[in-house]
Amino acid sequence: QVQLVESGGGLVQAGGSLKLSCAASGSGFGIRAMGWYRQAPGKQRELVATITSGGLTNYADSVRGRFTISRDNAKNTVYLQMNSLKPDDTAVYSCNVKTTGWGDYWGQGTQVTVSS
Repeated sequence: QVQLVESGGGLVQAGGSLKLSCAASGSGFGIRAMGWYRQAPGKQRELVATITSGGLTNYADSVRGRFTISRDNAKNTVYLQMNSLKPDDTAVYSCNVKTTGWGDYWGQGTQVTVSS
């Protein structure tokens, strides 16, 4: 079993920055990929960014160039640096981890609110 603990959400003005963190813990697991997804009120959950164990990244078009995903393999932690935030970025952001044993785990979610 893998537990995920997220931190870093909050309220920020448009144009500001936030950094999200997600730490995975447990025993006997390896990580294939880590990522961030978000869900705004009344909308479906959407991919924000993912990163593989080898460092390959993928971004949603709406955040490319503004957000940066990174990971610390030694700490089993993934980060999402969010710059130039817009009100449309307001959502609950959730961390996702895919393990080498084909497990698929989600964090509890953290609220990001961008005011205009």
